[in-house]
Amino acid sequence: MKLDRVIAVRNNKTIYRDGDACVKVFDSSYSKADVLNEALNQARIEETGLNIPKIREVTMIDGKWAIVSDYIKGKTLSQLMKEDPDNKSKYIEMLVDLQIEVQSKTCPLLNKLKDKMNRKIGMSELDATTRYDLHTRLEGMPKHTKVCHGDFHPSNIIIAEDGTPYILDWSHATQGNASADAARTYLLFWLAGDIEGAKEYLDLFCKKSDTAKQYVQKWMPIVAASQSVKGNEKEREFLLSWVNVVDYE
Repeated sequence: MKLDRVIAVRNNKTIYRDGDACVKVFDSSYSKADVLNEALNQARIEETGLNIPKIREVTMIDGKWAIVSDYIKGKTLSQLMKEDPDNKSKYIEMLVDLQIEVQSKTCPLLNKLKDKMNRKIGMSELDATTRYDLHTRLEGMPKHTKVCHGDFHPSNIIIAEDGTPYILDWSHATQGNASADAARTYLLFWLAGDIEGAKEYLDLFCKKSDTAKQYVQKWMPIVAASQSVKGNEKEREFLLSWVNVVDYE
């Protein structure tokens, strides 16, 4: 295996290209259970028929866990938006269409989104009263079993050279409520500083999925709180500001 071409460096992992394979190498501090869970998520999503890079193997390289999957040659939607800003609306529409396609699938063996959110809210820095309120709100939300990506944003969509879109990074995949996943994507646009993109995305998602905007907005404090346990301090501060910014009840 030749790991001489770095594609991306992210928190706790480095992604390499090796011919027609993509090798994601995790830092030695990364939990074995988390690596195996990510590989299992990806394998389960493969079975839904969605366009995703197929897993080839899970292995160890120099004492570090690694997931080897197909390398997809192309550009991410994020790259295309930067290179071709005049067509940004077209790319946002592509993002929404793909997300709705993901959410049309079911995958009964995936972890449940509500369980994950309850656990994350419990781990957050919020005071006990706020945590209680968020747990109560979450329990009151409708229970669905749709596939939710969990980190659905333009840099996780790659458009292959033949125009086929592929969806990357299934480490956060769960089954649950589609509007929670949309709230997460909206907040990711905000985190990237693209407030106009966030608004355009949400308007289009609600229109195409026939979902009330207020319903997605009700998820935002819950999603922000559950996401606040990861990321850097600036991101945490931003997400926690969403928890009480507006009470949508």
